[in-house]
Amino acid sequence: MKILVADDDPQFLKAMRITLRSQGYEVVTARDGVECITAAVDERPDLFILDLGMPKMDGMGVIQGVRGWTRAPIIVVSGRTDAREKIAALDAGADDFVTKPVMIDELLARIRAFLRRVPEERQEDSAPAVTLGDITIDLTAHAVFRTHAGRQLRLRLTPTEWKVLETLVRNAGRLVTRQDLLTTVWGSQHVNDTGYLRLYISQLRKKIEPDPAHPRYLKTESGMGYRLDVPGSTSEEH
Repeated sequence: MKILVADDDPQFLKAMRITLRSQGYEVVTARDGVECITAAVDERPDLFILDLGMPKMDGMGVIQGVRGWTRAPIIVVSGRTDAREKIAALDAGADDFVTKPVMIDELLARIRAFLRRVPEERQEDSAPAVTLGDITIDLTAHAVFRTHAGRQLRLRLTPTEWKVLETLVRNAGRLVTRQDLLTTVWGSQHVNDTGYLRLYISQLRKKIEPDPAHPRYLKTESGMGYRLDVPGSTSEEH
């Protein structure tokens, strides 16, 4: 597995290079955002570790730049502690946020957890598209379309909205607990952010439901989590 580490601190880069190589990972490093983008295109890493405060192009720019063509996990490792910056990074497409100084054992555990999912995500989807009335969710294209007047119009979803929806689609007809959704989309440190999750579910309903106030597809399982009902499935209606 190949990991790209981008940070303008040479000591941090050296420490990560030594640590990750000792764990058997192939390591590529970058000292600024532009160098990171170039390395990402050339090396196609399996996972990114990014600082936010890099020269030439900051970490937010890198996240937005690579999210258009890769689903590789992105772990932000930053000294910034402002909750708004953490939320902005996660909304832009980061998968996790770790605050410096870093506990190496914890970071390695997070890396292992993300990389365990990489082979599965690279497999071709057995059911690449799900249809909900006039809405089509295409897992292969990573896109949602609405059919109108015989044409398919692409709906705009944020990277985080897509992650929430994709998780529910891959578990269509089954309950996905709030804790599982929060861990999958935002990481284990956000397992109690249920209000944040409700906000994204509400936004998704506005985009895919005929009547968001009375959801037909994206159902709430009271006190437990959420379930995506697909027409024709055998899941019990609530």
